[in-house]
Amino acid sequence: MNNNFDQFITGAHGLLHRLWIVIKRLPVFSAFVLLPLIAVSAICFAHVDSISEMGVSALPLAIVLGMIAGHCVGHLPEDSELQWVRFCQQRLLRAGIILFGFSLTLQQLLAVGWQALVLDMLVVTCVLLVGIWLGVHLFKLPVDLAILTSAGSAICGAAAILATESILKPRQQHVSMAVATVVLFGTVAMFSYPFIFPLTGMTEQQFGVFIGSTVHEVAQAVAAGESIGGSALQYAVVVKLIRVMLLAPFIVILSVCLLRLRGDRERGSINFPWFVLGFVVAVVINSGLDNVSQLFVSTQKIENFVAVTRETAHLASQFMLTIAMAALGYQTRLAAIRQAGAASMLLAGCLFVLLLGGGFVLNQWLIV
Repeated sequence: MNNNFDQFITGAHGLLHRLWIVIKRLPVFSAFVLLPLIAVSAICFAHVDSISEMGVSALPLAIVLGMIAGHCVGHLPEDSELQWVRFCQQRLLRAGIILFGFSLTLQQLLAVGWQALVLDMLVVTCVLLVGIWLGVHLFKLPVDLAILTSAGSAICGAAAILATESILKPRQQHVSMAVATVVLFGTVAMFSYPFIFPLTGMTEQQFGVFIGSTVHEVAQAVAAGESIGGSALQYAVVVKLIRVMLLAPFIVILSVCLLRLRGDRERGSINFPWFVLGFVVAVVINSGLDNVSQLFVSTQKIENFVAVTRETAHLASQFMLTIAMAALGYQTRLAAIRQAGAASMLLAGCLFVLLLGGGFVLNQWLIV
């Protein structure tokens, strides 16, 4: 009797396993369908009263749902799907940031002040110097891996790592390890900052500056800022984009250093983050919309046009950022994080603590 029951359970398990493999291959489980579906679901869930009261917004929800979907599907996306995931994670993220500029004015942009630039420069410089020294001397990591991990933590996550890769030309394994650790601790920061906020005594604006100056990825800074509030989101984006712009001078300095130290003759191209300029242009246009009614006879139609333009840009930005978060979660694999190794993980963890603690001290000194 027991043998028959065991055979039945084994057969049922095998049948369900084969059925699940077939289901996972259905078109609905394709990344082309899953990512927009996750984005829409996250936006809808974020408007549920019980969820919104917890302070959970659409962007972190999309990352969590994306991670769940990625692990449930199991298999890595095919080439065409992978291109779509990268398009969402990179191009749509940048487009969403540009359109987010229609939520800000020049007055709000300038209100951040020169202190934000000084703050970002100090954060980037300290994290780079400490990270490279710790990685090489304490954790005995290869120089390339120490530089990649430090650049990702200091500036803008995976984007900084890929830009640095074009200059260093490291082993692909080192690139994957650096990306995995930075994504992990950036995600930890994104989810932990909303819990830290009530303990800091900062205003929303001040904590937004803290987020922008210390969180790893642009996407993670956006998600963390939105979890706090509208003002925090605005300041987090502006300060984070200032930090992103520091990628260009870092790449130039790194290229010069490598040319002198190793005699490199071939240097990779410097990819300036042009979407930051698009964001500034959007802010300028949005500031000018308030003057449209002054240039023409003020009518209800013009006021409606301005309102519709801003609302359309806001909705488009929200959807693009949410689907970018879904793609980021979908690409996150625990297996890749496990393969990063203890030393690489410890370095990224130390830099996370440095960003959190050192960044807080600098913010208290310069901003609060």
